[in-house]
Amino acid sequence: MNFPYGLVATDLDGTLLRGDETISRRTRDALVAATALGAAHIVVTGRAVPWTKHILADLGYQGLAVCGQGAQVYHAGEQRLLTSVTLDRQLAGLALAKIEAEVGPLALAASRDGLDGDVLVGPGYRVQDGPLPVRTLRDPAELWAAPLNKLYLQHPELDDDALARAARDVAGNLVGVTMAGEGVVELLPLGLSKATGLSLAARRLGIRAEATIAFGDMPNDIPMFAWAGCGVAMANAHPELLAVADETTKSNEDDGIAHTLERLLPS
Repeated sequence: MNFPYGLVATDLDGTLLRGDETISRRTRDALVAATALGAAHIVVTGRAVPWTKHILADLGYQGLAVCGQGAQVYHAGEQRLLTSVTLDRQLAGLALAKIEAEVGPLALAASRDGLDGDVLVGPGYRVQDGPLPVRTLRDPAELWAAPLNKLYLQHPELDDDALARAARDVAGNLVGVTMAGEGVVELLPLGLSKATGLSLAARRLGIRAEATIAFGDMPNDIPMFAWAGCGVAMANAHPELLAVADETTKSNEDDGIAHTLERLLPS
């Protein structure tokens, strides 16, 4: 018996990674076993490349990774970007103005394009604790001074789901809007999603969508689940993703990816 999928696509935060940003030995072993049977493993994350490289290095990962919510396809072994899509800054500025006219002032951050692109953080933007580097904006105009992959939005009162809905309602014809985690509502190039980047990476490997099993936990994983042959939501997943998943596994803290892969591996 062979492994039934040619590609295993895994989100990072809340999925492959535990809360302390580590990957369990059991999950590592399950992925190694699947790849030993011929499956490819692709990390598919909302994080841009600079926020992903250290995780890939820790994994000893040499293959392709889809980063920046689908904007970047990165070859870890060669340490180079194969594709990169940037946000039209004029459209983003117009979208931002429309959103703020609807909900009031927002706190902003932005991810700059490139292998070493900075994440810029403006006044009032709440950054989650952790090892990921950011650079504080001194001048608001600096936000627009170089190519961006995406903007991050936060509102002082609206929760993430409400902010994402409001942004989509008033600016969804200009930019893509997704909720990628707690405090992480993003503006993206229109039509861009994890499915966009994953389909490009899979095409390079000659693997079809129906031969893909994907794991995720947040609404930004919905397009990836729609593209893949099987979408597996973690037990800790957002209700919107749970509603469209083909199946549910254990949480990221309880080796959910390993739990599913082990069931699929030959005994």
